[in-house]
Amino acid sequence: MSKTQIESICSSLLQELEVIWDEVGETETEREKILIEIEDECREVYIRKVEKVKEERVQLRQDIVDSEAKVVAICSAMEEPSSLGRQHQSDQSGRRSLKEELVKILQKLEDMEKRKAERKDQFIQVIKDIKCVKDEINGESDETCSSDFSVDESDLSLRKLEELHRELYTLQEQKRNRMKQIQDHLRTLESLCSVLGLDFQETVTKIHPSLIESEGSRSISNETLDKLASSVNQWHETKIQRMQELQDLVTTMLEFWNLMDTPAEEQQKFINVSCNIAATVSEITKPNSLSTDLLKEVHSHKLQNYIFSTFSLLNDCVPVKKVKEELCRLEELKWSKMKELVLKKRSELEEICRRTHIVLEEQDISVENVIKAIESGDVNPENILEEIEYRAGKVKEEALSRKEILEKAEKWLNACEEENWLEEYNQDDNRYNAGKGSHLILKRAEKARALVNKLPAMAEALISKITIWESEKNSEFLFDGNRLLLMLEEYTELREEKEQERRRKREMKKLQGQVTPEQDKGTPKRPQSAKKGLRVSTNKTFASSPQTDSPRSAKSFTTQSRYG
Repeated sequence: MSKTQIESICSSLLQELEVIWDEVGETETEREKILIEIEDECREVYIRKVEKVKEERVQLRQDIVDSEAKVVAICSAMEEPSSLGRQHQSDQSGRRSLKEELVKILQKLEDMEKRKAERKDQFIQVIKDIKCVKDEINGESDETCSSDFSVDESDLSLRKLEELHRELYTLQEQKRNRMKQIQDHLRTLESLCSVLGLDFQETVTKIHPSLIESEGSRSISNETLDKLASSVNQWHETKIQRMQELQDLVTTMLEFWNLMDTPAEEQQKFINVSCNIAATVSEITKPNSLSTDLLKEVHSHKLQNYIFSTFSLLNDCVPVKKVKEELCRLEELKWSKMKELVLKKRSELEEICRRTHIVLEEQDISVENVIKAIESGDVNPENILEEIEYRAGKVKEEALSRKEILEKAEKWLNACEEENWLEEYNQDDNRYNAGKGSHLILKRAEKARALVNKLPAMAEALISKITIWESEKNSEFLFDGNRLLLMLEEYTELREEKEQERRRKREMKKLQGQVTPEQDKGTPKRPQSAKKGLRVSTNKTFASSPQTDSPRSAKSFTTQSRYG
């Protein structure tokens, strides 16, 4: 209803009221009073309506503000522009009503909430995938992958989502690497089990039952990976031990074959074993080639079996007497060959000791004792052979720990030789006379002086190395039976005494005015090397050790008493 219509209705009603008042005879005072009441009532109605409309306007504006705040919060969480400022400017220029504005904002809010829900689902999926991969790596239960995940709704930006995707990619890459490691370990373990004659599935099941299943459902936890790697290392060490054991057995078996002239057809039974005598660990790949059954079979293949298997090829009509005679002959041949082998091994042990300057003190395996024991039959030559090989192994092991010190000792001894030569050269009054080869001698003297100047540092470094070695081994470092540390300390003391004596004599000559520049340029006299004995002016001597006949034994030292 328009404003004109309202005014027309009010005017007609007022006229009708005037007619009624005229008929009734209402006074002017009453008429004025009633009109005032009508005006007051109309005013109150207008006021109530205006207040109600104002409240609705306030509510609309509040709804708009709240909706805008929600839109801004969602856009902020998603790090996207809200575009509400531009919308307000367009609303003011177009004079859009509050209701229209509210409808527009509610549509925007609904769209943003929908996008927020989609973004949140993306976050939940990525976080769930991350959690599942972490659980697989840490070996935790898979039940957590199906549980609900809480998401921080204050940050749903694409930047944060990209960070989570990168984290997921890193974890998935780690998972792929772990699966590849496990696959490689399983292939290696399967090869080891095949060579060692083990049940692959049983071995893998003990580590983790899932490893025998398909690749996708295998455990990739740290614990499983560590156990698998440990198992591979353990069986690899076992393979090395068995290979060495088998090669030792095959070596002994070949020696027995050579001793007994075993026929080729008899040797053919162990051709698959003997072919691995020089093989490396990686070259032994045939199934059961290092199984315990095979090792037992080789162990049980004794020399006596060869003898009887040889006679089994003879005709049944061979007289027993001839068989016994042949057995006696072979037995004597065996002992003779064994004695030769023992003496050969003993010589090899002595050669190792000679090269490493270790004195062999075991009298029970000396050449004389070994021959007597074998000839008397009191000791089995095989036992003596095993003892010699055991001690040779011990000597080789010790030689490895002595290698660095021995090399430094050799250099020190060579320097001592040059010191001896230089001392004799400086004492030669004709050393500057021109002659055939004199320039070579001068060049050697220059090199000798440079080397002799390094002697104190060489001795100090060698003493330090020996001290550390003796502390670690809790034993003395012996060089051809003599303690090398005492020899070095004695040499250092004697050298210092000679230096002091030389300085004292030079001071005395200076006081007497007898020192010449030529005499003063002479290289300090130092003890001679061990090859000729360390001779000093104080009559203290390092003599060569008499305890060994090795070529290098001349370089070893024994110290005569300095006090008695």
